[in-house]
Amino acid sequence: MYLEKLSLTNFKNYEDGRYTFGQQVNVIVGPNGSGKTNLLDAIYFLALSKSAFQSQDALSILHDADYFIIDGIFEEHDDRKVQITISLQRGQRKVLMADKKPYERISEHIGRFPVVLVAPNDTDLVREHSEDRRHFFDGVLSQLDADYLRNYLMYQQIMKQRNSLLKLFAERSQVDNDLLDTYDEPLLDLGKKIHDRRRRFVEEFLPSFRAHYAYLSDEREEVTIVYESEVSNPAFADEFRHFRRRDTVLQRTTMGIHKDDYSFMIDSGNGQPVLLKKFGSQGQQKTFVIALKLAQFDALQAEKGIKPLLLLDDIFDKLDDKRIGKLIQRMDEGAFGQLFITDARPERTRELLNQVEADVRFFEIGG
Repeated sequence: MYLEKLSLTNFKNYEDGRYTFGQQVNVIVGPNGSGKTNLLDAIYFLALSKSAFQSQDALSILHDADYFIIDGIFEEHDDRKVQITISLQRGQRKVLMADKKPYERISEHIGRFPVVLVAPNDTDLVREHSEDRRHFFDGVLSQLDADYLRNYLMYQQIMKQRNSLLKLFAERSQVDNDLLDTYDEPLLDLGKKIHDRRRRFVEEFLPSFRAHYAYLSDEREEVTIVYESEVSNPAFADEFRHFRRRDTVLQRTTMGIHKDDYSFMIDSGNGQPVLLKKFGSQGQQKTFVIALKLAQFDALQAEKGIKPLLLLDDIFDKLDDKRIGKLIQRMDEGAFGQLFITDARPERTRELLNQVEADVRFFEIGG
């Protein structure tokens, strides 16, 4: 599976753009601010129907324009070509089409064209809040498992409705427990399914993740991921109902899988794992997140039977020579499928990729 052609109209800083990509390594070069990352984001958007960097779709419309269109031709693993088109008019709903036919549900598109993005801000997964880590793992699972995505979207919808009801109860100073039951029961059921799938996924994910970290770090230390959820408590359902009064006062659902976290741990040197966020060096944190993304690549490939698109944004500027060498070695071994790499220094990338036997194509942006 690979992206053959990409057409952009009014997407971010692209008023009009047309690209024909190679099946192996595509290098996007140009000065900072020229739109290299925006081009990667368009590919990501086409594959997952959303931006990797903007929470609101309308923020991806070119300034002063009324709409954007992203159009691409994918060649799937059975040599069949399919045209994917995403368009958005200001004030209207996003439209996603395959071969000019709208999807009944956008969720049907997720996972069809698997993609992995490695970006400079990925270390925020380590340093920032639990929401960032949940977002990463939910994104991986949504591409892997259509049932998980459906359960997750339904959970979010019911929780939103429950929170609206809690606000209404707070305003009226009166709680209808029977009505709350109609929301709590499906919420608890979906939460248990999501929890079980997350727990199982981490168990399956760890061997690949640890192997990548060991490869990138020359096996200097061991790492692990600990999935933390209050839903693991056998008495969780009783506690959830017990704290209804607190939820009403705070006007939001205070317990559930939307509070889960993933602790990133590293060996302290004496056999005791410690939080990477507090005790890991910058190099260890960067290696950790790259290992996460490479393990995500492995998981998607194993489930889908195809190699995901791999987007490497400004990667050579953020890694030391040793880790760059490790990544290039993997490229040369044919570990990846179609790659997209951005760099503000084309001469550096040409030199680094000279040793790679794959077909390498350069695209100059803004120059």
